[in-house]
Amino acid sequence: MGFNRIQTKQLTAVLIGITFIVIMLGGIVRIYDAGESCPDWPTCFGSFGFDVSEADQEAWWDANPDEIDSRGSLHRYTSFEIFTEWFHRLIAGSILGPLVLLNWWLARKEEGLTTEVKLVSSISVGLIIWQGIIGWYTVKMDNEHWSVALHLASALMFMMSLIWMWLTIARDRKEEPDWITFDPILANSWHKRIAWLSLATLLTLFTGVFVATTPGANQACGVGGFPNTWPLCNGELFSKISDIFAQSQLIHRLLVGIVELALIAASILIWRESDDGQCGNLLSKWIYLISGIFLLNLSLGGLYVLSAKVDGFEIVYDELLSLFHLMFASITFLLLATIWTSMKVISFYESSPENIE
Repeated sequence: MGFNRIQTKQLTAVLIGITFIVIMLGGIVRIYDAGESCPDWPTCFGSFGFDVSEADQEAWWDANPDEIDSRGSLHRYTSFEIFTEWFHRLIAGSILGPLVLLNWWLARKEEGLTTEVKLVSSISVGLIIWQGIIGWYTVKMDNEHWSVALHLASALMFMMSLIWMWLTIARDRKEEPDWITFDPILANSWHKRIAWLSLATLLTLFTGVFVATTPGANQACGVGGFPNTWPLCNGELFSKISDIFAQSQLIHRLLVGIVELALIAASILIWRESDDGQCGNLLSKWIYLISGIFLLNLSLGGLYVLSAKVDGFEIVYDELLSLFHLMFASITFLLLATIWTSMKVISFYESSPENIE
């Protein structure tokens, strides 16, 4: 039992780390427009490797004309593009998937855990299977914006199921970490606010995916530079929205601005409550940190837009900026969602009458 006790909690933590890497790899695939570099699934141009020559690609397209994507049968993918998609699939399918099943088995072997741990371990298995299905469907749909957004959302929900499981195991073992254990009274007054902030940041992520995957949306506000391109949009503070997909960049910016204002308001409110002695020191530190990360990411988004250059009809972007922008946005949501989950799993549980010694 001792072996299982160590492995269940530690393996869950490892799975959280691997999942974050998989999300980052998925961002790299999108940034380099390599989502179709393996046009079939689970194989890649009919093989399980990534070293597919241009001649092999041509032969595969000739044999599978129904699989030709939006780039046409004459398009050829580089070895790097194919590798990014291949490696993303390898980590997700060959490493993460089996480890999730192992974790599910260990959770049932260990004594002393509540049924909640077993429930969430089953949810994580269901979500990893769902994620594989959505990954396959995203390839089939030629990386349509909505399918990419759904793929990212599913990955974040899967990661949150693992965080939920880790917190529950820690609670059952009475090993709750101080850095995520909030005062029950504070949790009761703030958990709904944190929930709304989490949902709002997730919505900004969705709209950001639509900006990145909708043709022409990235340059919807122009590429002329400061201030007409950013923070303004084509020289205007507000523009009429007639096409939500083509103008998703403007919608994304408006939502980002609203969320930043909400985080600033939350920072002021928790500061006042902490000053009044309402035990808000820990939560205030988290909100200050998240607000800072979100503000930094807002600046990265502006720098991303301002770095755009026009070369004929081709738009050139800094891939590294785009990757950091995606990951900071994901981290913001994950932190807020983790705080909310901790309030529900630990703070409310410990304050219930049957658990008060």
